[in-house]
Amino acid sequence: MNYKKISRYVVLAVLFFLPVTFLLFLYPATHNYTPLDIVNESVLDIEGFTSEEEERILLKNHITVLGFLGINPIDNAVEVSNLKELVYDKFKGFKKFQIVLVVPNGTEKSVEKLKEEVFTYEDLKFWHFVYGSPEQIQRVYASLKTEEALGSRLETNKIFIVDKDLYQRGRFDDREDREKEKNNPVYGLYGYNTIEVAEIKNKMSDDLRILFTEYRQKRKGEFDSTSRRENDLKSSHEEE
Repeated sequence: MNYKKISRYVVLAVLFFLPVTFLLFLYPATHNYTPLDIVNESVLDIEGFTSEEEERILLKNHITVLGFLGINPIDNAVEVSNLKELVYDKFKGFKKFQIVLVVPNGTEKSVEKLKEEVFTYEDLKFWHFVYGSPEQIQRVYASLKTEEALGSRLETNKIFIVDKDLYQRGRFDDREDREKEKNNPVYGLYGYNTIEVAEIKNKMSDDLRILFTEYRQKRKGEFDSTSRRENDLKSSHEEE
């Protein structure tokens, strides 16, 4: 018996079947992930705002990361830099993705300084600054689910995920596993703090990937919106 020849066939068989087996284990998981919660269904669009773009900038039909830079945008250079490096550079190739930063009218010079400081030769095709009155900005912010007021400076460190249907996405239950084991009170995550690098790099990046997966499955006809809605309602009741 040629043991050398047999052993060679065994190795080849293992090399062939091992990846196939691994993919078979993964396949069911791709259809049973937990979609990103809809935490709010009434986000206002930015129809009355202006921008430097030739085309009209809207939230509808886009997956948007929405932020508010306030009366002096250059003061938020660190937050914007985190957003660029940890979110924009990662997701700018995804279809219909955009970052929209809301600023008051009259802050154009400060925005230009901000661009010079944070961006060099970057492609800003999917990054937009939009201008509006304080009243317009407050109305859009008030339409979001959040735990803090915007204030007179019209700025916040928090950024928000808004989907194509103007639904705000986030987490009804943001507890760690150890907190769930201890049965700690439920708390949510509705906006992501741009100062907290770990929160943006880990939680927000994961949540955006989940949302893109949802839309990819919708295009393929594989997404079960019924189970997602049941989970959202269950989480909402638990929070109350």
